[in-house]
Amino acid sequence: MSYPNTYYKQTMADTKVRPVLSEAVECDTVVVGGGLAGLTTALQLARAGQSVVVLEAECVGFGASGRNGGFVSPGYATGTAEIARRAGGEAARQLHLLSIEGVDFVRQTIETLKIDGARPQAGLVSVLRHDDGKSLRAHADEMRRGYGYELEYLDTDQVRSVLKSKRYFHGLRDGRAFHIHPLNYLRGVADEVERLGGRIYERSAAIGTALNGAEKTVQTIRGKVRARQVVFSTGGYTGSLNGRLNRAFLPIATYVMLSEKARELIRTAVTTSDAVGDNRRAGDYYRLVDGGKRLLWGGRITTRAASPAALARELRREMVGTYPQLEELKTELAWSGLMSYARHLMPQIGEMQSGAWHCAAFGGHGLNTTAIGGKLVAEAILGQSDRYKLFKPFGLVWAGGYAGLAVAQLTYWKLQAQDWWRERAA
Repeated sequence: MSYPNTYYKQTMADTKVRPVLSEAVECDTVVVGGGLAGLTTALQLARAGQSVVVLEAECVGFGASGRNGGFVSPGYATGTAEIARRAGGEAARQLHLLSIEGVDFVRQTIETLKIDGARPQAGLVSVLRHDDGKSLRAHADEMRRGYGYELEYLDTDQVRSVLKSKRYFHGLRDGRAFHIHPLNYLRGVADEVERLGGRIYERSAAIGTALNGAEKTVQTIRGKVRARQVVFSTGGYTGSLNGRLNRAFLPIATYVMLSEKARELIRTAVTTSDAVGDNRRAGDYYRLVDGGKRLLWGGRITTRAASPAALARELRREMVGTYPQLEELKTELAWSGLMSYARHLMPQIGEMQSGAWHCAAFGGHGLNTTAIGGKLVAEAILGQSDRYKLFKPFGLVWAGGYAGLAVAQLTYWKLQAQDWWRERAA
């Protein structure tokens, strides 16, 4: 298997290897990309009786889908106010409801398919690194009134009783959110696609397409797929296969590290089984794994992949700055992955031309939004709904190429500086 060395690879529930496409095949829909978005689309189409082929360049879940933090919670990488500015207030409301639906879809899929290896654990706490409890209480009230969604406000004493750090002030606990082993979840979905008759080919990178006719063709090195519909769900690993899609988002790297086994030392800092994330753009996110024996810690973003060892040192510096008592906690493993971000920080979901669909740009909030994205594309292909049109204001706008990458990195540094000043003022 070609997976990078991550905690998720080391704890995979199965080691099934899928075949390489080495012939010409036909189907109703071919999905290019075997990550969360592509496999969710394939799952919903297969459930409806369509014949589906999935082409994956490496192994299912090779990219960000199989090496992320594992957080499943509502929302998008950008805020509701910005969504409303672009799409209108009611559309923003409907989009947020879709993000909640995505969370519920993942939970229901785990339960229905009995994906025990996903190891769902309820609870996510979002914490502030500055003293502004009023804003969190207002947000909790807004979610309750507007969506019937309950968030529990935690004051500073409550936060610090389980997160033993002076950097944290107030928090909101989401009891409906949860965290999982994303690679085992995704491989469980892949098993179900195959059980329903879908075909998944690994190490079968798409190298060319013909999309203009009623019959679409996707070419691999050793095979070919003919289909009536094509779905592109390749994320940060799209490359040159689809230029329009590739130009519409930026591949952004993020980083994760895993601690050694040290339950008692970790308990001097973190005593909750909830996942934790702070309020900063590209802030820290972490959770206990292996029954509390290890700490999985992620954060940082860069516009080009850097050495995981070097980034692990930065992540360790951030961890120890937050929890000085963990200075002796050793890092056992570190890895990175590429996410796809659009300039507007929203998923890009739609039909780029007749019969050719895209479902990408889920960076920063992928587990719930890939689920709803795949579900909506499948509904559209099946003629069941046109709910995907809610994402029309967030189209395939040019992301700026190399200049866009430079701007993204400068923006990230600016946001880091703003966060630093705000914390200093608190």
